[in-house]
Amino acid sequence: MIDTALLRAEPDRVRASQSARGESVELVDETLEADARRRAALAAFETLRAEQNAHSKLVAQAPAAEKPALVAAAKDLAARVKDAELLARGSEEAFEELAGRIGNVIIDGVPAGGEDDWALIREVGAPAEFDFEPRDHVELGELTGSIDIARGTKVSGSRFYFLRGWGARLELALMQLGLGTAVEAGFTPLITPTLVTPEIMRGTGFLGAHSDEIYYLPADELYLTGTSEVALAGYHADEILDVSEPIRYAGWSACYRREAGAAGKDNRGILRVHQFHKLEMFSYAHPDEAEAEHLRLLAMQERMLQACELSYRVIDVAAGDLGSSAARKYDVEAWVPTQGRYRELTSTSNCTTFQARRLGTRFRGEDGRTQPVATLNGTLATTRWIVAILETHQQADGSIRVPAALQPHLGTDVIPRIA
Repeated sequence: MIDTALLRAEPDRVRASQSARGESVELVDETLEADARRRAALAAFETLRAEQNAHSKLVAQAPAAEKPALVAAAKDLAARVKDAELLARGSEEAFEELAGRIGNVIIDGVPAGGEDDWALIREVGAPAEFDFEPRDHVELGELTGSIDIARGTKVSGSRFYFLRGWGARLELALMQLGLGTAVEAGFTPLITPTLVTPEIMRGTGFLGAHSDEIYYLPADELYLTGTSEVALAGYHADEILDVSEPIRYAGWSACYRREAGAAGKDNRGILRVHQFHKLEMFSYAHPDEAEAEHLRLLAMQERMLQACELSYRVIDVAAGDLGSSAARKYDVEAWVPTQGRYRELTSTSNCTTFQARRLGTRFRGEDGRTQPVATLNGTLATTRWIVAILETHQQADGSIRVPAALQPHLGTDVIPRIA
């Protein structure tokens, strides 16, 4: 939820953010008008309620002969108070509906535009080159007995798969490497619920433009999460925290996405699937510390990609490609040899106080008043990393060289070809 004080004080800044996102600028003025109406309605209600309280005292103290007229007036006043309360409540709901459609105000420097308007931060490492024709991860998965897409489709339909043998062990090795990296950096590990209430899902901003990608269980009124960010954001809902130092968690969970808008995209392989595992970093921080914390999360992601010996680039995602909660997002994209391009493996977002405001997660300032904390998230390992690892480290015979950092977790330096 956008900061109402910011909306009132700096509407031009909010308009500029909406324009950079490619979203409605007119919505800002509509929301300001709704805010004025709700404040007027609330003031009218409070004035009438104060009048009602004063009138009640008059009734209690009045002589018997005057009471019938005063009681009749009290009934009329009570009806007016009820109507005013309904109007105030409706005005509040109308304002919240409009305000909830405004995305988080982007941070200065975020590029305007859409999916293709990102800004390059840096490229690290040279793309892999081979003296043989490289195979894609699907073929490599079949040759090493690591990935079984045919049976995943048979059991569950398209965009499902089995990781088996070395594939299953490779995913666990990735997660263990990521978890060790997180713990070393002071993150508390959590294995999170993958079902959350509508209030938590809405509070994190996932029930907006991409809500059709979320699995919903209407019989239970619960949502399956596409990232443990959701559960981690809800972990401290309605609490007051001490964020003199950032509070950091690493959530390990299965994740589920309908990929409703991905028809025809990445149909081959396991780059875009309905179910996967992910290790997600999540930080609660003082708002003044949020941008520095964002760079710390990005540095940890880069450390993981370097440990996996992958070539990658970091991009500053354009405003129109941000989720509604993010004020800035960095994507880290690894080189996928058979596609001849970089593909996103991980991202990290600074959500400033946007999520915490709706979830009621606060800290106490120096003046003793509470205010929303900043929340940040970033993926440290996930199933799709297997795509880049298999393709980058493949050998001519179809076996896979295991990066040194993964060898202790996997127990081998080569994943052998078995087919």
